[in-house]
This record gives sequence, structure tokens and C-alpha cells, in this order.
Amino acid sequence: MALTLGAAGAAALMSGCIPLQPLEDPPQRPDRTDATPGARPFREGGHLVMALSSEPDKLDPTTSSSLYTRYVMQTMCEKLYDISAEGEIVPMLAAALPEISADGLTVEIALREGVTFSDATPFDAEAVRITLERHLTLEGSARVGELGPITAVEAVEPLRVRVTFESPFAPFTAALADRAGMIMSPTALEERGEDFGNHPVGVGAFRFVRRVPQTSIEVEADPLYYDAENVHLDRITYRIMSDANIRAANIQSGDVHVADTISPQDIETLEAAAQVRTLQVGSLGYQGLTINMGHVPEGQEPPTTPLATDARVRRALSLAVDREALVNTVFNGWYTAAGSPISPDSPFATEASSSLPAHDPQAARALLEEAGAPIPYPVRVTVTNTQDSLRYAQALQAQVKDSGFALEILPMEYTAVLDAQDRGDFEAVLLGWSGRVDPHGNMYSFWSTGGGNNYPGLSDPEIDALLVEAAQATDPAARAEIYGEAVTRMQEIDAFVYLYRQRSLTAHREDVAGLSVYADGVVHLSHAGFLDGDDS
Repeated sequence: MALTLGAAGAAALMSGCIPLQPLEDPPQRPDRTDATPGARPFREGGHLVMALSSEPDKLDPTTSSSLYTRYVMQTMCEKLYDISAEGEIVPMLAAALPEISADGLTVEIALREGVTFSDATPFDAEAVRITLERHLTLEGSARVGELGPITAVEAVEPLRVRVTFESPFAPFTAALADRAGMIMSPTALEERGEDFGNHPVGVGAFRFVRRVPQTSIEVEADPLYYDAENVHLDRITYRIMSDANIRAANIQSGDVHVADTISPQDIETLEAAAQVRTLQVGSLGYQGLTINMGHVPEGQEPPTTPLATDARVRRALSLAVDREALVNTVFNGWYTAAGSPISPDSPFATEASSSLPAHDPQAARALLEEAGAPIPYPVRVTVTNTQDSLRYAQALQAQVKDSGFALEILPMEYTAVLDAQDRGDFEAVLLGWSGRVDPHGNMYSFWSTGGGNNYPGLSDPEIDALLVEAAQATDPAARAEIYGEAVTRMQEIDAFVYLYRQRSLTAHREDVAGLSVYADGVVHLSHAGFLDGDDS
């Protein structure tokens, strides 16, 4: 493993010899969300190459779960709504924000005129209906829990959709600003069916060309796009580069023009480099440990280990972690500690959701002893094989040793980790979620009984009731209070041990502009382009 700690540092970290102490508070770092062209005009045309830190999963809005899939789909499959740099929901394929009935049970959405899918199929209310019905009914859909208790979807006019709910569902608009709002060509869906992800067709500045597994995905400008006059590139290639050092080297050499997920170990070097610029923005998401409590491959018995069955052991693991010391030491203060799925920057944040769980090694060891668990208690942690993830996992391994835990680190390639998580083939997974503007998108599918992302396999009636109550509430302050109650209960169960929030760090060549990165972590390239060399 090529770790930037160096061999001696890595060996010390593995053995727990480096004391991890909170450092000075990191400096304030203002968000930089957009690369603007300034006074220089765009040079029309060209082929842009973006280095992706991990390979996307299937390019299917209904079933995908990878952040990197959202990067690619952003250029090909626009949504009914999007979020702005300020985190506000704005119309995209919709013509306006939804019209909601007084009782909250009916939502009507007016659609943009003059829009065509990249296969020349007209974009209309029937296409929206078909997409939403697919999200609700397709086996394996990851969107069901995001869309709420829908009872009917109707195309009431050619450019007007009506959605009816069994009970009010406040997060609906926010869901349509993510994958649930990506509208797919009904023609392509009929032709391809469940194979749609291998030949995706949507509305976008670009259209799908080809995919070389584990290597690249290529898209080209779509002449049928409704805003084609503001698309500057001919082609984009997303090249898979999982090694952070290689991404940094390629952006410096100019072999790639944009690179995502720059390591905190490299960001300051790149900010000082000639002909390289950076974007950075705080995240709505989180990174953490997912504990397997009952999600197992079909035909297998649920786990019976103390970690899976005894909340005291999971609580001990949470108490063993000094979250602030870890992020300051491992990530040089570029990331922030986290104790819940709700970002402190969210309008739904409360003291309950923003405060960090205590760090108390003695209490952790006492809980292990009370639970009758063996000490040291072994935990197998599956982790992506990226440098930063491995650095953090090794630091975590060293830190929790004093509390009576012995972590075994199992590195895997990113998509293999996703597959293992889906199958339930893990004891604990160190992974994250890029975050959604509404807390429902960060909580419901993970914590609700039978939720699409409920990888722990847990079922807690109290959390189920709180999350439904929060979704039905229309007052933001009331919703925030309910979510705070839910977080308190979540920290009693500790099915997810929340650890830190990344800062989205993206590098680009200085002659590339028109790209942006917002708090959802997605790099937007639809209107990017190369700048003319003459800046006079």
C-alpha cells in the first residue's frame, strides 16, 4: 500500500504508537463552488478528461447507489429539480416548484416545454409518470423509500404531472432533486428493460457513447439538448483512477483536466501548483461504520456475535473513537468530525444532531466487560482500498485498541465493497454517503425497517415512527425537533457509528471553467469548457 505516511509512520500507526491528540482548530476555509470563465471566452469544442476516484455502478437511476454514478448521470440524465450553490431546490426539467394541496396529499408539477430525450423521444408528463412508476415497482429499486407513500401518478396534461399520497410527504421535492427525479426515456426503457443501465438515455447536455469496465465512460454532446447553445465541449471521458497520488500527478501534468476527491494530503500542493485551480465545499453527507446486525446473504442465519446482538458492544465501539483527533491527525483538519447523519449546516440541524458522542475509553472497556464480550474484541472492518480510507482505518485501528477492540482491516476495491454491503457479506463496513439536502434522504432508507439502504438489517419501531412523523410534518422547526429525537435514539442503537464529514475537494486545470461542485458532492460538467488562450 503506497501510503503517504511513509513506511515508518505507517508501521507506528499500525502498532498504535502515535498518540492522536486534537490539534489546533483548522483555519476557516470558504466554499469555492464554481469555476467561472471571468473575462476569457470559451473555446468551443474539445475533449475533456475527468479522473474519477472510483468506478460508478450501473448507470440506472432506479437501482444505482454510487456517488460516482451521479457524476456521470449529471451530464446525461437531468432531474425534475436540482440544488443551487446555496443549497436551495430549483427547477430543472420542471418549469416551477411543485404546487401542493392544502392537505398535502396532492402534488402537481408543471414541466419544461421543448425538451427531447437524446433518442428523440419527446419529454412529457407520460415520460415522468413511467419513470416514477418504475422507481416504485421495479424489483431492487433503491428509490422506493425516497418517494414516500404514493398512491397514484397521473399525466393530467401533456406537460403536467399529478402525484397523490396516502399521507403528506414533505421530502418529496428534495427526492426529485436527486436520482428519483432523473427522468428516463420511455422508448429506451421499453427496449432495454432492466438492461437500461448499460445503454442509458435521458435528457442532458451529453449522451452515452461507451463504457469500458474498470477503465472509462465516454459521453458526447447531444445536439437535441434544449440548451445546446450553452454546451461547449464535444466529448467527456471519465477515466477511473482510484489512486489519489496518480490523480494528483495527472492533474498537474495536464493529462487530465478535472479530478475529483483530491486527498487532504495533496490539496495544498495542488493549490500552490501552476496552472491548477481547486474547488472545495462542505458535505451534506458522512462517513462511518455500518454494523451488520442481521443483513445476511439469502439462506444464511443472522449473525449472533456480541457486536451484532448487544447494543452495549456497539456503544463501546462508539465511545472508543475520538472523532476530532482522528480527522485532525489523518486529514490535517480538512475534514470535520460527525456524530449523526445530519450536517450542522443543514436547516434541520439541532443540538441533538450536531453534538459529538463522547470519547471515553474506560467506559468503553467497562461496557465490553459488562456485556461479557472477549477483550480484545475482534472486529473485521471492510474498507475501500484508497489511500485516505486506509490511513483512517489504520488510525482508527490504533486508537480503539486501548478501549479493548482489535480491528482487522479488509481492503477492497470500491465496487466490491458496495457488492459486499448489498449482499450482507460483512461484519462492519467503513463507507460513506454523499448526502442529501433533506435529512429524510440521509436517514429513512438506512434506518427504516426494510429500507433500501438498511444494510445493518435492523428494525426499530420507535425510529420507524419518528421518521414517518418527520416526513409528514410540514413545519421545518417541528421536523428538525423530530429528527433530533430520532438521532438520540440512533445513538442508543449505534447500527451506524458516524465518524466524519468530508470536504469535497476537486482540482481542475486553469484553462477549464464552467464546472461546479455543490454540497451534494456532485461535480457538474454539463456547461464546462476550455477557455480561449488569449486572455487579453
